[in-house]
Amino acid sequence: MSNVIKCLIIGSGPAGYTSAIYTSRANLSPVLYEGIEPGGQLTTTTEVENFPGYPESVTGVEMMEDMKKQAQRFGADIRFGIVTAVDLSERPFKVTIDDSKTLLTESVIIATGATAKYLGLESEQKFRGMGVSACATCDGFFYRKKDVAVVGGGDTACEEASYLASICNKVYLIVRKDFLRASQAMQDRVLANPKIEVLFQHNSKEVLGDDGGVTGMLLTNEKSEEVKINIDGLFLAIGHTPNTQLFKDVITLDPEGYIITEAGTSKTNIEGVFAAGDVQDPHYRQAITAAGSGCIAALDCERFLLNNL
Repeated sequence: MSNVIKCLIIGSGPAGYTSAIYTSRANLSPVLYEGIEPGGQLTTTTEVENFPGYPESVTGVEMMEDMKKQAQRFGADIRFGIVTAVDLSERPFKVTIDDSKTLLTESVIIATGATAKYLGLESEQKFRGMGVSACATCDGFFYRKKDVAVVGGGDTACEEASYLASICNKVYLIVRKDFLRASQAMQDRVLANPKIEVLFQHNSKEVLGDDGGVTGMLLTNEKSEEVKINIDGLFLAIGHTPNTQLFKDVITLDPEGYIITEAGTSKTNIEGVFAAGDVQDPHYRQAITAAGSGCIAALDCERFLLNNL
């Protein structure tokens, strides 16, 4: 069946593009659909300084464009479009694009990523990439010796606050409730750190800034009084939502909605379907780990097709 695609890749961040590079070099003629946000989360990041091979740093948009061109150089068919439905009940799998076109494919690599949760403030969106970030390990370096704030009360928020405290002048941890949800060890670490000030029962009202970026934040306390803090950077640590709505009834997910893969592999519970990047990684969420898992998915996919075609 010449009209059946060998490998369909859903998603276009570091995981998707790396999968495309490896599968195209293996002569699998992959087809990649970029989805609603070509380039993925990384395109909302300004400078990327921690990806190997870019000694002078690179913007997220440029890096994703480089990866895309590299995949296309080896013959990957990269298309603009959104996968709107999947039928993984039998091979070849059926995948619907933009609610209108159905494709058949022998294998699928899911690299749809995860979306950071934001507060929903208009001012927050205005300063995304200009002081507002959802990844301290990605962007914290730009705020050395400056004052920053982290919003959240769980383990991730405490980890990010602790990390930022190691490089920043001061860290405000903004917590809606009157307690931290983090593990006791993380709570102890945060509360003992003199550079971290925990603002319990404070809600975020507005992100303040100018043409140069974030300059402060307006909060309300438990008495509904307005409190202003002066900061240069704001980090959201209120969780991520994996982009797995399409697969929730057919692929095994963890309680948070991340795809569960077989340990040490990219294999899902469906033979011939693989997952890579943030969609199956609730822990690290880095471009380099996403790219690495994209490589793993491509190699797993190649072996599967060798044995099944």
